[in-house]
Amino acid sequence: MSDNYEIWTTDEVMDYLLVGRNTLYNLLRNGKIKGFKIGSCWKIPKKAVDDYISSESGINT
Repeated sequence: MSDNYEIWTTDEVMDYLLVGRNTLYNLLRNGKIKGFKIGSCWKIPKKAVDDYISSESGINT
């Protein structure tokens, strides 16, 4: 599967970004990281995480 279509769980994103659950949920609720819910579980495209890192660091990917 291509990186553009890779979908991560909240646990995977927390490990990748080294942030806690509350921080990640705040980023999702505020729209800083784009994600979607299936039932009560957040799903986050890897591209959305990469876009967030780029926007916060000023690096273009």
